[in-house]
Amino acid sequence: MTPTIAALRRYALARSLGAPASLGAAIERLGFVQADPIRAPARAQDLILRHRVRGYRAGDLETAYPALAVEEDFFVNYGFLPRDVQALMHPRRLGAWPRPGRAVGLRVLAFVRERGEAHPRDVDAHFAHGAVTNYWGGSSTATTHVLDHLHYRGHLRILRRDRGIRVYAPRAAAPAVEHAAGRRARVDALLDVLVALYAPVPSPTLAWLVNRLHVAAPQWRREIGDARTRAARRLAHATVDGVLWYWPAADDPAAAEPAGDRARLLAPFDPIVWDRKRFGRFWDWDYRFEAYTPAARRKYGYYALPLLWRERVVGWANLTVEDGRLATDLGFVGGRPRDRGFSRALDAELAAMARFLGVSPQAVPKRTA
Repeated sequence: MTPTIAALRRYALARSLGAPASLGAAIERLGFVQADPIRAPARAQDLILRHRVRGYRAGDLETAYPALAVEEDFFVNYGFLPRDVQALMHPRRLGAWPRPGRAVGLRVLAFVRERGEAHPRDVDAHFAHGAVTNYWGGSSTATTHVLDHLHYRGHLRILRRDRGIRVYAPRAAAPAVEHAAGRRARVDALLDVLVALYAPVPSPTLAWLVNRLHVAAPQWRREIGDARTRAARRLAHATVDGVLWYWPAADDPAAAEPAGDRARLLAPFDPIVWDRKRFGRFWDWDYRFEAYTPAARRKYGYYALPLLWRERVVGWANLTVEDGRLATDLGFVGGRPRDRGFSRALDAELAAMARFLGVSPQAVPKRTA
């Protein structure tokens, strides 16, 4: 039976927001947790994990990371992923590193290997590198640029973070994948991780994810080229409201349990929110991430967190910590829900957010749009 859009929406929520687990188990189940450096009121990876890990507090991932079978790496975006998923992307073959960058990179790599680990400031102090323009148009030290490149190529791994700064260690070289069938199997496994994370996936999003696999595994361009065709044969799918949707073959969207009477504030990069077009199809409004939008042009705010109530996204919130207390700035789509249960659920979610942040549970309302 072809599911309805309501059934797909319920399935998306039930699949992504299952019973909370341990930190390691939650990352294993997700397959990938997107990272972002903005802290408003916490980093994206922490905001994502708080709904999926028992008793999670902001910063727990950074603290526990060295003991977990988890790595930081580039996938379709930058983030955290199980070590066995990261292994599917390596060895990355990118061609020759252009001179003089190659010579610098080899010296930095030798330095890290000799020491066993290295903080960027130690590398910078040893080599006294200059500055380069980073992706966002700002200035980064050349040391950071070189370390990032060595990390992406698979020569280095992130050992831990010191106050948010990545500390690097050598990474053992991954064995080459000799046979085309093995490379196709790895590409398919990577795409399956993404489909499981973002299911159900509209056809345009599936095409985008396939294209982004060139970031994850640029060395397998040929095998990525027909990954979408292979996925169409492997995944369950149906056309709903004129859009072709895909999900793991073992799942039945119609069997998803209804959401309970709970409010949740979701990160802009949460798996439920990440696909903006899917978000619009599910909830009939266009959410925008506006941290990099000039303040005068913002509609929702600097770091608006979509507000999920039962199976509806009813609005958004911008949260800040002021004098050790949580300050809230709420906005609603079509007005604040009048159900008494909503007010209780929102109060509970704000209290949970305060505990997560380690601040006073007494919220300070700023403005309600």
